[in-house]
Amino acid sequence: MSLNLLILGSGSALPTLNSNQTAQVLETESEVYLIDCGEATQIELRRHKVRVQRLNHIFISHLHGDHFFGLVGLLSTMHLLGRQKTVHIHGPQGLEEIVRIQFRNAGSHLSYEMKFHTITKGDELIHEDKYVKVTSLELNHRIQTFGFLFEEQPKPRKLIPEALAKYKIPNYARKSITQGEDYVDPDGKTVKNALLSTDPEPSRRYAYCSDTAFYEPLIQRIENVDLLYHESTFLDADIERAKATYHSTAKDAARVANLAGVGKLLLGHFSNRYKNREGFLQEARPIFLESHIAEEGERYSF
Repeated sequence: MSLNLLILGSGSALPTLNSNQTAQVLETESEVYLIDCGEATQIELRRHKVRVQRLNHIFISHLHGDHFFGLVGLLSTMHLLGRQKTVHIHGPQGLEEIVRIQFRNAGSHLSYEMKFHTITKGDELIHEDKYVKVTSLELNHRIQTFGFLFEEQPKPRKLIPEALAKYKIPNYARKSITQGEDYVDPDGKTVKNALLSTDPEPSRRYAYCSDTAFYEPLIQRIENVDLLYHESTFLDADIERAKATYHSTAKDAARVANLAGVGKLLLGHFSNRYKNREGFLQEARPIFLESHIAEEGERYSF
């Protein structure tokens, strides 16, 4: 199974003609997860041929508008397209009230159920299915804000064909061996799993961290992830503005990536005061070489 991250928007609060507010899609072979939903998200989903009816789980980091103002419109479109399947919405306290008030005051009766899952703290398993498990990450912003750690479910162990033949392992027992169990033959003799299989490839992990100031407790939570998205709203020249608004600079994001030992860093949530994003790479790469701009419309496979 491959994991693909599609960037729909990597701008910050003020949308422009060249950049959208925050939204991303994480794709597995069969599931699609929407992460934040700024304005124009449903337009970008259509542009990049992501069918909205495939979205069953939506994760909202916090209640600043550039991260969820596109949600009601997206949910309304799902209704207009005749959706029947439940939509699960994971987000902070207050999100459900905001969404339901809008539909109630509009006299709208959706064709499907919205099920809200309120996130109250970090380090909490908030969703799990056959493909991934998702854990909340506490961030440091002006209001309660959560990041999300997506972890691929453990892969099955790899069978050793020669060992299966040597120990005469029947077909019915092989699935349990791929799940790590020993084999016990009809005479009661145990064959250790390590003789029959090898370790699988490590599960891949993706951490989404927006919005936040530099936050040291986050580092140990995201150690060695394959891919990290960390907001970098400002350049170092505006560090005082970053501190005042509880945002990060490109250097802050690179420090987090370096200290956490991640595989690759995507920078995003750029202030529209900067017309050229090369400055973010110039500040980040001396600290963490594998720093990249989260380019809207790009897919990142890992």
